[in-house]
Amino acid sequence: MAVAALAVDHVTKRFGTEAAGVTAVEDFSFDVAEGEFVTLIGPSGCGKSTLFHIIGGLTGDYRGRVTVSGETITGPHPAIGMVFQEESTFPWRNVIDNVAFPLELRGMPRVERLERARHYVGMVGLRGFEQRHPAELSGGMRQRVSIARTLAAQPKILLMDEPFASLDEQTRLLLGAKVTQIQQELRQTTLLITHSLTEAVQLSDRIVVMTFRPGRVRRIVDVRLPRPRSDAVLTSPEFGAYVAELWADLREEANRGLEAADYAAQ
Repeated sequence: MAVAALAVDHVTKRFGTEAAGVTAVEDFSFDVAEGEFVTLIGPSGCGKSTLFHIIGGLTGDYRGRVTVSGETITGPHPAIGMVFQEESTFPWRNVIDNVAFPLELRGMPRVERLERARHYVGMVGLRGFEQRHPAELSGGMRQRVSIARTLAAQPKILLMDEPFASLDEQTRLLLGAKVTQIQQELRQTTLLITHSLTEAVQLSDRIVVMTFRPGRVRRIVDVRLPRPRSDAVLTSPEFGAYVAELWADLREEANRGLEAADYAAQ
């Protein structure tokens, strides 16, 4: 069997002490094949962001292991590029210099890094905006700059945590279509964490549904919809059926969370 591009193997993370703490994720396992797009969804507080930080090497002291192409990682790994929910462009740098920044840190010659940066600026649909600064861009455009900057480093795995959360629904759908186009063009191995069920179905090959805390794998859903996922696909009964199926899972897990909160308040 081929070695997975990314594998999370029986990961458990607890915060605080055994007597007074919380288990964020427990015995959590899944993998992502090379070139695959996998999404994690779950109710609020299920440990999605904890997993993001563990996989990205930003959080340690957990049981289990995370591997990239079979190699156990213990911290930030050069094969993993991360896109965050929060604004992450540098306001004093224009678009091209924002995208070229990680290449500058690597010591890549200026001509070479600007050439590569222009390629990825064009790929995310921002050709013509190279000299603009973030204050001159919309929220969706700034997030495209962040994605281009991460891609410019040419990571084997793209890890994204709610990258479109602050955007309106129309912009989310359009940017999702752009991300799908890029992912298919690059065959980029991608792991997305999101609250949006439509976003998950729009983008994913597989969706990992998490339980309420402690986060475990409830089930994994194969999305058997044709690519590219055109407007006709996004408005089809089949697409709606996937969203409804996922909502039934999340509603049950979210209700468990509300019941736990009510019990704790008594």
